[in-house]
Amino acid sequence: MKKTLKLSLMLLASPLALQAGTAVFPTQFSVYASAQDADEGHADEHGDEEPLKMSAAERRANGVETGRVLMRALAGTINAPGEVTLNLYAVSHLTPRISAQVVVRRAKMGDSVKEGQTLVTLSSVDIAAAQGELILAEQEWQRAKNLGKDVVSAQRYLEAQVGAQQAHAKVLAYGMTEEQVIKLLSGNDATAATGQFDLLSRQDGTVLSDNFVVGQFVEPGDLLFVIGDESRVWVEAQLSPAKAANIEIGAPAWISKAGLRMPGKVVQVHHIVDEITRTLSVRVEIDNSSDRLHAGEFVDVAIETGEGTPMLAVPNAALVLMEGDQVVFALEGDKLHPTSVQTGATVGDWTVIRSGLSAGDEIVIKQAFLLKSLILKSKMGEGHGH
Repeated sequence: MKKTLKLSLMLLASPLALQAGTAVFPTQFSVYASAQDADEGHADEHGDEEPLKMSAAERRANGVETGRVLMRALAGTINAPGEVTLNLYAVSHLTPRISAQVVVRRAKMGDSVKEGQTLVTLSSVDIAAAQGELILAEQEWQRAKNLGKDVVSAQRYLEAQVGAQQAHAKVLAYGMTEEQVIKLLSGNDATAATGQFDLLSRQDGTVLSDNFVVGQFVEPGDLLFVIGDESRVWVEAQLSPAKAANIEIGAPAWISKAGLRMPGKVVQVHHIVDEITRTLSVRVEIDNSSDRLHAGEFVDVAIETGEGTPMLAVPNAALVLMEGDQVVFALEGDKLHPTSVQTGATVGDWTVIRSGLSAGDEIVIKQAFLLKSLILKSKMGEGHGH
């Protein structure tokens, strides 16, 4: 003999209930629980979970939306392994242009830096000589300019002007900035030619590498800092040339790593086949403002290749995980039935349904998590005898 027990559940104006942007006054929903004799069993077509009763008005008030399950021609996908790399168009190297010694380190790996920020102070005999030449050349040029062409010869005037310009260009070529040169000349003091100068960051970003020590002698081209903007990174997906031929620039793509799934788009397809793997690299750009991806990590890549065969699919937001099963809420009248489904591939915002639903079924497509929380609260109430 089947008995029916009605449990009452109160939903207050919680953040979940306010997601629709409307304050919800306490509303009472009903969860119907069933008990049967052992010999009758208790399974029904919607699984072991009992339905949640919610009227159309209550669903609207709480932002619960439903939609029909349809066959959809989801884009075909190509799956491939990939590796996260830096966006080389947003990376800069800081190197000296002359032989020098590291005097002061002003940034370290992991620091966030701004364009124009001082990263290291160097000292160089060559730049000390160039600084002294600049100070003398500038003084000579100022004297000639003040006297004017009527007093000094045209030849001396021109030589003083060219000498100052050459001395100025020389210290800039050695690595000093225009601001540093102005500061050097502002005191009109030859003792300012100390040979020390600063190297500045060329961009906003993060210090990714700083392989040097204070006191070290460095040569032109030695890499002191690598600065990179990691807000957008690349993922290099390795495909056979035949598959890569089906990829279009701008095609949507997704990368997956340990449960993390992030969207991106194809920005480039390489034109040189790797000699060892015989694959072509397809470059996917990912918004990494959350700083979840780092260069060198391996990920799985899925790239859209155009429309495929129509398949039964539901929005990703319609699915919730309950007791290890993927579940949707099927609507019948005012009852929302937790329904276990077997899922297939996820393509963009849609997930293929292999079994558990039919075309035309009406399911919850928004606020499914709210309904899951109501079911869980009802079970907690039963467990405490309320």
